[in-house]
Amino acid sequence: MDKLIYRVTTLFIHQLYKRTVLVLSLMFCIGIIVSLSNTYHLSSKLIKSQAIQHVTDYAETIKEARTLYSSEVVAHAMTIEGLSITHDYKTKEEAIPLPATFLIELGERIQLKNPGMSVRLYSNYPFPWRQAEGGPRDDFELKAIRHLEKNPDLPFYKFVEFQGRPSFRYTQADIMKPSCVSCHNNHPDSPKKDWKVGDVRGVLEITQPLDSTIKMTNAGLRDTFFTLAGLSVLGVAGLTLVISKLRRTSTELERRVVERTAELAEEKEKSESLLLNILPEQIAERLKQGHQQIADGFAEVTILFADIVGFTLLSEKIPPEELVILLNKIFSEFDRLSDRHGLEKIKTIGDAYMVASGLPIPRTDHVEAVAEMALDMQQAIAEFNLEHNCQLSIRIGINSGPVIAGVIGTKKFIYDLWGDAVNTASRMESHGIPGAIQVTTSTYHLLQNKYIFQERGVISVKGKGEMKTYLLVRRKISTTQEISKRIDRKIDISESKINPRDIKGLGE
Repeated sequence: MDKLIYRVTTLFIHQLYKRTVLVLSLMFCIGIIVSLSNTYHLSSKLIKSQAIQHVTDYAETIKEARTLYSSEVVAHAMTIEGLSITHDYKTKEEAIPLPATFLIELGERIQLKNPGMSVRLYSNYPFPWRQAEGGPRDDFELKAIRHLEKNPDLPFYKFVEFQGRPSFRYTQADIMKPSCVSCHNNHPDSPKKDWKVGDVRGVLEITQPLDSTIKMTNAGLRDTFFTLAGLSVLGVAGLTLVISKLRRTSTELERRVVERTAELAEEKEKSESLLLNILPEQIAERLKQGHQQIADGFAEVTILFADIVGFTLLSEKIPPEELVILLNKIFSEFDRLSDRHGLEKIKTIGDAYMVASGLPIPRTDHVEAVAEMALDMQQAIAEFNLEHNCQLSIRIGINSGPVIAGVIGTKKFIYDLWGDAVNTASRMESHGIPGAIQVTTSTYHLLQNKYIFQERGVISVKGKGEMKTYLLVRRKISTTQEISKRIDRKIDISESKINPRDIKGLGE
């Protein structure tokens, strides 16, 4: 798969080099389009943010002007005898405008200074002289009143088409002030007599046309486009001059890259293979992902320790080189058996061999798999003796229980097990009988319905005290199958070299 990906990538790069100018031209064009698109969106956001800021400033200025007029001018005027405050102050002597009238006329002055801009004050309760223009006139204004009555602190605005022009319509609540409550409630023409401080008495709307701003922005975008296009043409022309030299250089580099990549792929494959020979695949993947320490708990695991009896004596009779060859043959056969039964080889120490079942992936048949492995190991030793004319036997110990498994340290990684169940399995081997498979009570209970056992009885175990143990003999099968299996294995219970004095009873 990696080689196929490499070939496809190489072919793509080769074709890319042949059409470098075309590719660069397309890239420049795409770059211009993306840049213009981003600039357009940025400009749109800027236009909207500036419109919001501009109109908000106007609204706050108008609001403050009305507040100042009400609190300072109107309040003072009310103390002057003969001075009236009315909406038709222009037709009366010694009169000044109402705050609302002042605000409306201030908006008209602002509109004169800013053509196209609109400032309106409207309400659901306009005074009689403002019935024609003092109420909401369109759907936007109706929605604005409803929104501000529920949320007086939140302005209501939209970017819409207004009178055929793109515009920004902004509204904010006109809140009843303490200085205005009495006037509104007591005025003979007031349409509402129960005003309270904080009520929304009306809406201040400011409409800002955006067409001129958008037109100027679009003109700037066109200038930007032509500038970028010119720079792109110059860039492509300049790059074209050096492409021929780059192609010659790249051909040589490509050749070197191909060679180096092949070497690296081969080295990577070797490293992967070596790592998988040392660690389980799942653990190796976690290490490659950067896990510093790996430790997992497993509630149900079966551990097997095996030791070759007579190997030390054999080492005194044959050269070391031949001894290592024989040990390698035995352990290679054990490795093949562990693969066949799906067990995890943990380690070898001298002529001792350790495997476990139920990790790193838990399995329900972990104890049966180890039992089959142990029986096959006995057969393997018997066949080895026949082939090499040796008198070796194997002592096996098995235990089941919870363990902690993982990898620690930073050098010479090994997937190892810890826990009392591991120590007990080791004791079952070291306190076992040559040629026999000794198991603990916990393992016996898990296997007693499928295998035949001999009860060894209670033995003294170093570091554990008195323990009752059993010897695994064979699987429970029919007589015909048993005879066939004995012939195939060339081994029976008599070959286990069990001393009858070590056995206190027989149980299944």
